[in-house]
Amino acid sequence: MQRREFLAGSAALAGLAAGDAQAAAWNGGMLAHLLPTVSHNRILITLSLSEPLARPPVLHAGVRRASGRRTDTLGQHWEFDLPGLEPSRRYTLALTDAQGRPLCDSWPLSTFPAPGDSPQKLRVLFYTCAGGHDLTGRFLPVATRARLLERALSFAPDVLVANGDHVYWDQRRQVAAGTATLPEAVTRVTGVFAREQPLLGGPNEAVLKRAVGPQIAPLYGARCRSVPVFFMQDDHDHFENDEATDRLISFPPDPFMLAAARASQALYYPAFLPDATRPLGLGSTRSDGISESFGTLRYGKLLEVLMYDCRRFMTLMGPSASFIPETTEAWLKQRMAESDVAHLINAPSTPPGWSAGKWGEWYADLEADAKLTTERPKPYWQSGWRAQHDRLLAAASAMRDRTPVFISGDLHAIGETQIMRSGAHDFSRHPVTSVLCGPLGTGRPGFPSTIRGMVPQVPAGLEVREALQPLEENGFTIADFTPGEVTLRYFKWRHEPVEAIDSLQPFRTTRIPRA
Repeated sequence: MQRREFLAGSAALAGLAAGDAQAAAWNGGMLAHLLPTVSHNRILITLSLSEPLARPPVLHAGVRRASGRRTDTLGQHWEFDLPGLEPSRRYTLALTDAQGRPLCDSWPLSTFPAPGDSPQKLRVLFYTCAGGHDLTGRFLPVATRARLLERALSFAPDVLVANGDHVYWDQRRQVAAGTATLPEAVTRVTGVFAREQPLLGGPNEAVLKRAVGPQIAPLYGARCRSVPVFFMQDDHDHFENDEATDRLISFPPDPFMLAAARASQALYYPAFLPDATRPLGLGSTRSDGISESFGTLRYGKLLEVLMYDCRRFMTLMGPSASFIPETTEAWLKQRMAESDVAHLINAPSTPPGWSAGKWGEWYADLEADAKLTTERPKPYWQSGWRAQHDRLLAAASAMRDRTPVFISGDLHAIGETQIMRSGAHDFSRHPVTSVLCGPLGTGRPGFPSTIRGMVPQVPAGLEVREALQPLEENGFTIADFTPGEVTLRYFKWRHEPVEAIDSLQPFRTTRIPRA
């Protein structure tokens, strides 16, 4: 860890202690962490406890109650599902053990408006890349990340969208170089996965908790107990970076990667609740209708956010290749054509508008001498990925009654651009706005300029109006939605003292009127 980052982390701990003192009136009891998500008629909560319970705890919401579903072997991790609730209602939730004894103080959580309701405002917090284990020394210290999250939450968002890379624990990314991804000093503490063994119910479970738990639990704690969260997965959440060489092609995920992504999601953050307009057959849908990879944030007739993981279902079929399945693409197009909301936002895990020269991008551009080039072929890149990109942007640009906006993460930067053309597709009459919402946890080694010697740039074949060139800063974006416009406020922090986090103000504000 860099000395400055260590000092920043120490100062952040002091700041958090002050914040914790202010919040001391709420007693978290046995909670290690708690993350809720909601729809207009259902609540889903994922939590972990400091000690295991032999019998399922119970979640109470007025007269309703739900017994926990154990998601680990010991009984420290539980999921609670409360269906049949009323829209736009503030519930007081209570968590007890099987005998009715409180495990923590009660707290409020509200359901969303019904799909046919007409709310007048909503505030959404967007960020990406919040993961990273302090043991590795490669990420912003968790205490500093938590301080950034506290500042973001101080603006009272109604919803939180975390776009991918909640976990960094890559297993094989440096196999081509013949070196281990994780230092031995780290694996001596956490242990090493046995890829041929199940993730839960054996030795791998303890490794998973030691690897993933410190990236999630101390960052979130119970800070978001009253703020519904939507957690999308990306490449690192499958315990691998998107890379392709003659020795290793990391995606689509192999059985271990898929099991690791599912296990970490089950233990630490909620998946996506069902939505009446989202088909059940899109892939990774559980028997209870909950989806692991494709989600919908529907807030009455004001907002619909379409969230889709571009990694789990990647294919390598040349011109027919895709990042998302055909059925998922059809769902996205249908929602863009038929949705009756004022604002429809696409939130893919892989952003349009920029390239860092990586393999698993929409674009064929390759990094060379700190610039992008298409003069050399990008090994194992698939032309079908760009074709799917063009189809999705064309569907967005065709929405005549609303402004097309994509809000993504992945590239460890903050940025904003308007895409006017992609290849033969002309969007100039209805440009597509693309936003990089900002990374919460990226440390100095993780920024593209350190890894590849360049910040993200505009790829070949795109014509854009770049309103904000990518900034390699930690930060987040707050989006305010009203029926007539979207207001984006961008926040950044990297080079200032850690105490400056507590008074961060937006460095840029963009207003996007509804078309």
